[in-house]
Amino acid sequence: MTDAKGELAALRKRVEELERANKPKEPFKPQPYEPIDWTARMSMPPSALQAMVAAEPKGFMQGVVHDNRAPTSPSGTIPSSQPSGGGRPANVAGSGTGWAREVPIGPPPGLRYVDQQLDAQDAKDRAELVERDAKLRAAEKVTEQIETMKKQTEALAKLAEGKS
Repeated sequence: MTDAKGELAALRKRVEELERANKPKEPFKPQPYEPIDWTARMSMPPSALQAMVAAEPKGFMQGVVHDNRAPTSPSGTIPSSQPSGGGRPANVAGSGTGWAREVPIGPPPGLRYVDQQLDAQDAKDRAELVERDAKLRAAEKVTEQIETMKKQTEALAKLAEGKS
């Protein structure tokens, strides 16, 4: 009985070892993300900051801020600096209004050369087909003549056998 108990205990111990060895490894867990402060330890001595402020022309930054806040789209009124309907007519090509000359709709330039090449190739293809058709008909006639000659030869052979 003690042998059976000892053997059973050894088997249990062996099963526990195998289960521990077969247990999957822990999955990879990355370290928590810590954002990088790129401005850390970036500082300027107060004297350098005062020198930069003193180097800026008076009102320069106010002008930059004002330009940034100004409207960027044209308003509905005609500015006083441009004449309205005066010197040149509006909406004419070359008048500086952005209008371009009218381009008529039609076939693109050079298309006639492509058409000529296609017509020449079509003529070659047609001539080749006519020649091939003529050769085929000639071969059919020759075949018919050969068949006729075979029949005539067979008929003559029968006649010759009948006379002899």
